[in-house]
Amino acid sequence: MKRINRDFKVRNFHQAKWDEPIIFELSKKGERGILVPKAEAEIEKAVGDGISALPQGMRRKAAPALPEISQPRVLRHYMRLSQETLGADVNIEIGQGTCTVKYSPKVNEALARMPEMTELHPLQDESTVQGILEIMYKTDVYMREISGMDRFNFQPSGGSQAIMTMASVVRNYFREKGEEEQRDEIITTIYSHPSDAAAPAVKGYKIIYIHPDEEGYPDFEAFKEAVSERTAAFIVANPEDTGVYNPRVKEFTALVHKVGGLCGYDQANANGLLGVTRASAAGFDMCFFNLHKTFSTPHGCGGPAVGATGVTKKLEKYLPGPLIDYDGEKYFLNYDITNNPYSIGKVRMFNGVAQVIMKAYAWIMSLGAEGLYEVAKIAVLNNNYMFKKLMEIECVDAPYIKGKQRIEQVRYTLEKMTKDTGITSGDIQRRMMDFGMHYWTSHHPYYVPEPATLEPTETPSKEDLDEYIETLKHVFREAYENPEIIKTAPHRSVCHQVDESGMDDPAKWAITWRAYLKKYK
Repeated sequence: MKRINRDFKVRNFHQAKWDEPIIFELSKKGERGILVPKAEAEIEKAVGDGISALPQGMRRKAAPALPEISQPRVLRHYMRLSQETLGADVNIEIGQGTCTVKYSPKVNEALARMPEMTELHPLQDESTVQGILEIMYKTDVYMREISGMDRFNFQPSGGSQAIMTMASVVRNYFREKGEEEQRDEIITTIYSHPSDAAAPAVKGYKIIYIHPDEEGYPDFEAFKEAVSERTAAFIVANPEDTGVYNPRVKEFTALVHKVGGLCGYDQANANGLLGVTRASAAGFDMCFFNLHKTFSTPHGCGGPAVGATGVTKKLEKYLPGPLIDYDGEKYFLNYDITNNPYSIGKVRMFNGVAQVIMKAYAWIMSLGAEGLYEVAKIAVLNNNYMFKKLMEIECVDAPYIKGKQRIEQVRYTLEKMTKDTGITSGDIQRRMMDFGMHYWTSHHPYYVPEPATLEPTETPSKEDLDEYIETLKHVFREAYENPEIIKTAPHRSVCHQVDESGMDDPAKWAITWRAYLKKYK
């Protein structure tokens, strides 16, 4: 048996590939995974037939169109899908860009799967859910300490909805002041998360973008020109998605406050700032954390998630409700916020994803204040180690703040490689799949040409970082020496190249099986 050369960091990889239909296509009429016995006469006498008690308007006219399939085939189906899935349990999750994918302790997953959590219902009586209400309340308190805000709400189901919540608070704040019509502009930076512009735009605000100055920091002179009596708010990510931190941010917030505007902090990139700085210290009136990112929940393929939104005391009355309070004896849902005329109302049903909040609470409790600070330090160290190593590669560059370190991520450019070889950043993304690794080509539009945004977080060891870096270097060499293998990639992953021409055309989308049948059958 030949010994594997452990000195060579690029691993051989081949992922399982199944031509696996979706489960509706596997359905076979009359096939069953389990036979449900008919209720015994005594049970039916006691509780009825289960149907008659339902109002006529709530009864289905036809049985639900569920797949009919045996237990072994169900098991094979989902096991095959699991073999076609990559994630932090299988590969080194560095290339996820601004999404902060980190290791999530398995004990937290076990906590979230306890029957006491999985069988919770949001309409239970408060006396029966004191445990989760206490966890939500205490997580709110920890978020206040970490950010300097005075109150948090967990309703928003992600960062974009948290930004929408902040924009809604801005709207109601100026409505009460009688300035709603006057304050119609929101300022953000071009390298903040796109939702910092998109969510306020949905609320009807005009968006003003601030581009970077020659060094790469948000242009303060341009910002001064943009701020006016029409400014409702400044909503910004700091550090931006380039990894550049604006050290003058308090001057920006002070200028907005001078004209009567509000400031909202997008803290989706907060993984390198825990225990280092707080939103309140930078002059912000509002902020949000993605619990599914910074606090290791984790993402779970786009959900579930919580965009924990915090505000200062003067904005508390505008939050969605109910909030969770403690009267010294019991925890309870406080509907005073919801019922006041200033609240923005609910942004989603109930009070956030309980399991997500539970995992974040457990993560905070296990680390403590010193541990959170250690997370930030290691995340910054890992990022700048990788930054230094990648910047030694001739075809890699990173615009802005030359000679200075980034925070927890970097937006690189492979423009030179593309000009030399024709290989694009998107091509590199597909080839990295052949090594079981993720690589993100960043946000559109491409203000940084041929971008790649990499964020290692605190999770990977130096050995993990070296493996990822060596794999990138291997692929970059291929771009110059064997570009065809990259252009035709992926070769050893679940799928080959796919037709993405319909991705931007909603008319071609089919989100559900029922929608697919309507459109294409």
